[in-house]
Amino acid sequence: MAKAHISATNATDKTIRAIDRKRERERRFILNKARDNADEFAARVTQRLIDREVLEITSVQAVRDAFTEQLRQLPTMEEFDIQLKVAPIRTLIPDPNILSLYLTGYVIEDLINNPAVEDVFGEDIDIYRAIDSIFKVLRPQQ
Repeated sequence: MAKAHISATNATDKTIRAIDRKRERERRFILNKARDNADEFAARVTQRLIDREVLEITSVQAVRDAFTEQLRQLPTMEEFDIQLKVAPIRTLIPDPNILSLYLTGYVIEDLINNPAVEDVFGEDIDIYRAIDSIFKVLRPQQ
């Protein structure tokens, strides 16, 4: 009987696929949990951005509703649309939370055009950290 040959390339491919599966499971878990608790997370994110003086707004409810809508539709969005939103800021930190990264892109590109938002202050990393301080509880410990 011949011995199965396991090359370094084969082992590397298996490792890469395992990492990809783990990240995909984590991504689905985070997005579904955010959808299921959209109202609570939207309120917390809105308050955190106001407390850290990132957002200057005229209507808390309008901003909260905008975040709630985003959180509810994220699990059903196409992967391309999510990647398109996070592409410009993907390199902010080495291992970002996809949800925090997406909402950071949303604040920078879309929320700023909301009539209830007067201005957005701070750098991209400051916005990411404020948002991630809420969503880091969804991410499993490494």
